[in-house]
Amino acid sequence: MRAVRNVFGGRRGRTLPAPVSPGSPVAEARGLRVRLGPLPVLDSIELTASAGEVLALVGPNGAGKSTLLAALAADLPVESGEVRIDGRPVTDWSAAELALRRAVLPQSTALSFPFPVEDVVRMGRAPWTGTERADEDGPAVAAAMAVTEFAGRPFSALSGGERARVALARVLAQRAPLLLLDEPTAALDLRHQELVLRICRERAAAGDAVVVVLHDLGLAAAYADRAAVLHRGRIAVAGPPAEVFTGELLGEVYRQPVEVFPHPRTGTPLVVPTRTSGPQAPLVRTDKNRLTIS
Repeated sequence: MRAVRNVFGGRRGRTLPAPVSPGSPVAEARGLRVRLGPLPVLDSIELTASAGEVLALVGPNGAGKSTLLAALAADLPVESGEVRIDGRPVTDWSAAELALRRAVLPQSTALSFPFPVEDVVRMGRAPWTGTERADEDGPAVAAAMAVTEFAGRPFSALSGGERARVALARVLAQRAPLLLLDEPTAALDLRHQELVLRICRERAAAGDAVVVVLHDLGLAAAYADRAAVLHRGRIAVAGPPAEVFTGELLGEVYRQPVEVFPHPRTGTPLVVPTRTSGPQAPLVRTDKNRLTIS
């Protein structure tokens, strides 16, 4: 195999990812257990992300969603079990080869220098430097820039939501067959939340596997093929949202009574908190440091 320059330094051969047929496993977690310091965070995780699907990871704060995503990305060591990407244990891949196979969007992105937005997006093409697919850099960056609208501005001058869209564009430009997105809609307005999830669906339709951490159960129900509901470091249930999003399960997991009913036009599950009728009880200030309910 022709040697190419490793984007992380040095020279070695890199195996490029081959096309994967729809429905085939792209990433797998088997018997996964993760500990952060003295605390077990994930236990007995069995999960598969397949080509051509959007898989949503949902659950309350602290359930282990971001930790699971980081473990799938090989960004966290596991105490036991195994993570496989592209049919091989992640420990068998070099960092450069992993970067060809999975693209990761963290919850936040910080840069120390005021790089122009287009340069930040172009960073996503770094893993392909020196390969026969390097000539795709221009089209890949141009296509990814469609979600930004501010190519010439410095990254440091953007709002939080604008930075989130640029970070997503960088991930899209990477054109890896596995996308791992951690709360990509958290800083976005309604329009751009929908845009991000439509992009996830488009990437799945093109054959990629998309794993996305979401807090909005409505978005998960509307756009995900499958949802894995995490609860106290384990997967409580996984399957199509229409099957696994039940009021009983979600009420127990979130410790909040909810109602689940079909959208009148699409049939997509709608999840809303159970609320008492009538006006909400007003807040009454009892002193300058404490609020109580009247």
